[in-house]
Amino acid sequence: MDTVVTNFIDQFGVTDKTRKFLSQTQQMYIGGNFCQAENNEMFDIVEPCTEGLLAQVPSATENDVNKAVVEAKQAFTNSEWSKMKPNAREKLLHRLAELVEENSQTLAEIESPDAGKAISGCKAVDIAGSVDLLHYMAGWATKIEGATRDVSAEGEHFAYSLKQPIGVVAAIVPWNWPFSMSIWKLAAPLAVGCTVVLKPSELTPLSMLYFAQLCEQAGLPKGVVNIVTGSGSNIGSHLVSHPDIDKVSFTGSTNVGKTVGKTAMGNVTPVTLELGGKSPMVVFDDADIEKVVAATQQSVFFNTGQVCSLGSRMYVQKGLYEQVVSAVAKGASNLKIAMTLDPECDMGPAISAHHRQSVCDYIEMGKKQGARVVCGGGAIEGTGYYIKPTVFANCTNNMKIVQEEIFGPVLAIIPFDVEEQAVALANDNIYGLAAGVFTNDISRSQRMIRQLDAGTVWINTHDLVDSCTPFGGFKQSGFGKDMGPEQLAYFLKTKAVWINS
Repeated sequence: MDTVVTNFIDQFGVTDKTRKFLSQTQQMYIGGNFCQAENNEMFDIVEPCTEGLLAQVPSATENDVNKAVVEAKQAFTNSEWSKMKPNAREKLLHRLAELVEENSQTLAEIESPDAGKAISGCKAVDIAGSVDLLHYMAGWATKIEGATRDVSAEGEHFAYSLKQPIGVVAAIVPWNWPFSMSIWKLAAPLAVGCTVVLKPSELTPLSMLYFAQLCEQAGLPKGVVNIVTGSGSNIGSHLVSHPDIDKVSFTGSTNVGKTVGKTAMGNVTPVTLELGGKSPMVVFDDADIEKVVAATQQSVFFNTGQVCSLGSRMYVQKGLYEQVVSAVAKGASNLKIAMTLDPECDMGPAISAHHRQSVCDYIEMGKKQGARVVCGGGAIEGTGYYIKPTVFANCTNNMKIVQEEIFGPVLAIIPFDVEEQAVALANDNIYGLAAGVFTNDISRSQRMIRQLDAGTVWINTHDLVDSCTPFGGFKQSGFGKDMGPEQLAYFLKTKAVWINS
């Protein structure tokens, strides 16, 4: 850490565990051992509030990835993990969840400056949600089952289906939810007996390097979880193309996801892709405006708008349009933008200078295309990658700020007349990750649920998730599901068994 980051951490205070972890030399985790990259190269992690150096992390080589895959394959084939009694595997995962919970403050203090996350939301959502998911998936370890079949073939035959773990999983996660997305990728495959090679984003790897210590404390066998750090374009693509990878689970942008899918297809490796989004929120005249404002707070402006499912385009029926625009803009203007370790912080900085510029370029594009800035409208001058929460009114569906994923705290509001028009506008997009509907008419809400082309539909809220509910989109938002019992199927292979009796 450089001086400016040290002063930042000292200003708000962190646990001794956090201070010790951040001050030590960071290492990857391969085959149950903490190690440097083969070539000893490191890369910098920049803290986005201060723009200072937070840490240096190993820059893995392709050979480091090969070692991780070998360790994962050996752990799957030769260790006790995949053959472990389900209740024993369940107990280990529950223990891991307990350790995450015991270390929740430290994990939040690592994640907050690493990813630019407001610490209160980070602890309550990212870390607490991860604890819940680990417990939830641990319970499924003892509930994997096939089915007997009454076959019609001639003779006396008995048949059944057998579910087995798919093998070695390559998990690649994005920078916007470093810890929780990693647990989304780890919990289900571990529960069914797979082993994992995880590559966190090169921008935000620190919380998972701390998590590796918890895996060791929990007693997970060596090689079950491996964590390699480095550039996605280098080691990420090599990991996906590795012939001993049995499954790829990826969350990230649509463009990168397309490349991942093509690369994996070289070995016909099955893929789960959770990609981009441009989720609509549809607000009818009978909606509760307070619920609409609350939804934007927990979606559009939470995590500085760096959320794939955020409701970044809002369609409001004309009778309520001006009231909603005013209320949402007022709520956005009242957000406290601060340093992320400040417990009163509502919204922190963007992840990097590059990303802040990308968001600001979209804001300028919206102005040029004729949208009206109601609040915000650009970057905040000074140190840190801060952006003003921005609300646009008088937008049309063909504007780039309405059609393209901005991945920042920017909301475009569009008026509509009737329900049919709202459906057409909401579905007029390449993405289909999520959608929200605000109405007190239960019949209308049921019609909208069926007509909206989205993997998740929320009624009178937005961006809620739970361990038991599947998450994943349609169209160019990808395919496959994370969380819920539906996720387990993507890490199991089904074998048909016939017995001549």
